[in-house]
Amino acid sequence: MGHHGWGGRPPASDAEARQRIIDATVRCIDRHGVTKTTLSDVAGELGVTRQTVYRHFGRISDIIGEVAAQGAESFVELLIAHLHGITDPAEAVVEGMVFCVRTIPTEPRLSLLLQLGDTTAFGRGATTRDTIAYGAKMLQRYPVDWAAAGIGEDDLNGLAEIIMRLLTSLLQHPSEPPQDEARLRTLLNRWLAPALSRTSASAHPHS
Repeated sequence: MGHHGWGGRPPASDAEARQRIIDATVRCIDRHGVTKTTLSDVAGELGVTRQTVYRHFGRISDIIGEVAAQGAESFVELLIAHLHGITDPAEAVVEGMVFCVRTIPTEPRLSLLLQLGDTTAFGRGATTRDTIAYGAKMLQRYPVDWAAAGIGEDDLNGLAEIIMRLLTSLLQHPSEPPQDEARLRTLLNRWLAPALSRTSASAHPHS
């Protein structure tokens, strides 16, 4: 298509082409919704052929996965900022989960993860090794000294798995009637926080 597509401004690299396809997909999703957005819509938005899009992404679901992944990156920054100054492991985990349950459904790119079903980070994908490793990496960014709290690297993987499983359930199957933040915080403080408090206490038996 040369200069006729891409709004007369062809991308300078494959990376730029991919990003422009992702950005165009976001605009299409905003207009049509995630389930009705097709590869043809994205190609039309960019003024290129479907074949051009196929060169960079095999399926529309691959592009939507990238849209969601980029949303996840910016969400993590918001989450870490929200937890600033919370150094207690139990409190940080509980507040992080409450923040996720409150925020994910309202973040357009992240809510895609909830709509895409079993293959995503909040569907069956929640228990894949990569997703759990990503969760552990995210926990390492919390303002918590995990080692001082007696929580090692393997423990963080286990904690990330429990968090992902709980979040999946809370997000995909909300309570009826919906649970408010105070009740969710009470639930997590009663049943999840003690496991982290005990670990922390055993790391400092004389404190």
